Amino acid sequence: MSDVVDSPRAVLWVNFRRSPVAITAAIVTLTFLLGALFAPFLASQDPFDPINLDLINSFLPPAWTGNGDPAFFLGTDDQGRDMLSAILYGSRISLTVGLAAVAFSATLGVTVGLIAGYVGGWVETVLMRLADVQLTIPALLIALMVDGFSRAVLSPDVHGEIALYMLIFAIGIADWPQYARVVRSATLVQKQSGYVAQAKLIGASNPAIVFGHVLPNVMTSVLVLATLGLALAVIAEATLSFLGVGMPPTTPSLGTLIRIGNDYLFSGEWWITLFPALALVLLALSVNLLGDWLGDALNPRLR
Repeated sequence: MSDVVDSPRAVLWVNFRRSPVAITAAIVTLTFLLGALFAPFLASQDPFDPINLDLINSFLPPAWTGNGDPAFFLGTDDQGRDMLSAILYGSRISLTVGLAAVAFSATLGVTVGLIAGYVGGWVETVLMRLADVQLTIPALLIALMVDGFSRAVLSPDVHGEIALYMLIFAIGIADWPQYARVVRSATLVQKQSGYVAQAKLIGASNPAIVFGHVLPNVMTSVLVLATLGLALAVIAEATLSFLGVGMPPTTPSLGTLIRIGNDYLFSGEWWITLFPALALVLLALSVNLLGDWLGDALNPRLR
């Protein structure tokens, strides 16, 4: 009975139930995920479909204000898009970019870290020096460089069609060194453990040892880093879109919505930029708080 109580999952669940911050952050994060996932069913209109838009409804204030329309609870933007629907669909794009970028950077970084830590020698030196060099360059600058290169090589039409994938690649390629350094350090520790020596004695191949034994034991650190990285990736996407090098205005993310609303902020249409900005802050903050709690909960020194 004590084994069940003291199991890692049970301990994690007990810590979660005792943390109001973690519960609140999880609820907010889950709300955004469900809202983004079921946006086509929850939104009153498809803000990306020009057929559903009417310029007569542009610049309507929120429903609770004097000139508001009950059909548009958070008001409308310059194109007559329902702001609540735009935020739901925008969160969908922001989360898609964030999750895909984290998956890409984590896969690349974990692979490099495992190879560097397990093989060692000149392979480790070369891979880690590459990571160190990239870490000296701000991630946002790398993303801007990747986007600028793609715009120079591709035509505007082609770039617009693959803007989502280029954004994922630009953010993901900028963050892999963090995963590589963490995994490489953890791999160096795991490589000296007894189970690795036993696996070698029974004739297990190096790939089997690395991916079958070492990788599962370093995934805790990767999970924490990926959770924190999701918040940073969402903010990076919003920053790039706000600067005009992210998603096009026809398929706006939260960052694009904020950039569009910023043009009308001082003319009185405050809701166009305020509500997407609040959504971005809540999403990034909740994911970040959840990652902080997860890091503390999985840290054996703090148990």
